[in-house]
Amino acid sequence: MGILLLLVALIIFILADLVIRKIIKTSTEKKQRKEREEALTVNLKLDFSHESKTLKRVEVENPKAKILAVDDEEIILSSFRKILVIAGYSVDTVETGQEALGLVQKHNYDFVFTDLKMPAMSGVDVCKSVKHLRPDIDVIIITGYASVDTAVETMKFGAMDYVEKPFTEDELVAMVNKFLIKRQDRINKQLKAKVHITNLETLGAQDSVDFAIPGGVFISPGHCWAGINDDGMVNVGIDDFANKIIGKINSIEMPNLGMEVRQGQLLFSINQGTTSIPFNAPISGKVTKINRQLADNVDELEMTPYDNNWICQIDASALDEELVNLKIGQSAVAFFNEDINHLSEYIKKSVSSTTDESRIPADGHVYLGELEVLKDKDINAIVSDFFKR
Repeated sequence: MGILLLLVALIIFILADLVIRKIIKTSTEKKQRKEREEALTVNLKLDFSHESKTLKRVEVENPKAKILAVDDEEIILSSFRKILVIAGYSVDTVETGQEALGLVQKHNYDFVFTDLKMPAMSGVDVCKSVKHLRPDIDVIIITGYASVDTAVETMKFGAMDYVEKPFTEDELVAMVNKFLIKRQDRINKQLKAKVHITNLETLGAQDSVDFAIPGGVFISPGHCWAGINDDGMVNVGIDDFANKIIGKINSIEMPNLGMEVRQGQLLFSINQGTTSIPFNAPISGKVTKINRQLADNVDELEMTPYDNNWICQIDASALDEELVNLKIGQSAVAFFNEDINHLSEYIKKSVSSTTDESRIPADGHVYLGELEVLKDKDINAIVSDFFKR
């Protein structure tokens, strides 16, 4: 009987907690809506003509994102302001593309929404100009049904997506929330030019967009790591730069047991889709072990490419002479930073498009799994420049 009463009391407590949370959430949402409606009323009375002739600005506290909308129809801009401000976004609106470009150079926006057909400056030209001035800003095209094909074509110039007129309040909010998630996901996958020397115990806790090098590990020019065991044998694998740039790995083409290899010769290959990425031996010697467990569970590399996720073991034949060709400690960190900057410059200057439209080559950012979305010519160039060394 006592247990039954205890269960009933627990259920009542849980239900009461859920009810209270629901009441608090509803109350908070009503308060936020009232504040945003007041912001609409107050802000629209302010004069921003010193910045732009047709500029109307509504700012909310802790906005989900900052949006600039440009359309030659005030009724469309009025809808954007009302709907998106209530949904928690700060919104600037102007009626010409020229005004929009002036504001883009003065303010930090997350999104620019631009009408496709405007008399003075088309949405295509707005998109091109915004992506040139601020490649970090995401552009969304506003279009009618008859111009959807043109809006899709605009994505070749860097537009993230398009919104088709007419739209309901719920449809617009849902689409903008989707665009925000897409933007945040892309930003979260941008690799940071931060390289940490760490110990093996904390490898699994590393930020997935930072780069790690364990203390005492040697790094080769072709991005293999080499760790010397107590028995003098050397474990070899791919380093964190290679692991993060390559992304999802399908399989590893292991070296043959007993194989004799010289420093700089092909040792193993990493397969991603139809691409095979060669890795050259960091040291000379005989292959005495291969990591069968890793070969059968390549997803383990998503946690760390170091420690137990070595690919093969080598009995080194010229270790003392060859270690001078490898990097360790701060020299390895400097080497990583050089290659990160080199790759960023290549992407900015040479990559014109990717298979993932949310990624912006012109901004020079490097993303987790960069090779997964590049075209063959860019993959081949990067493999040649960074791994065939």
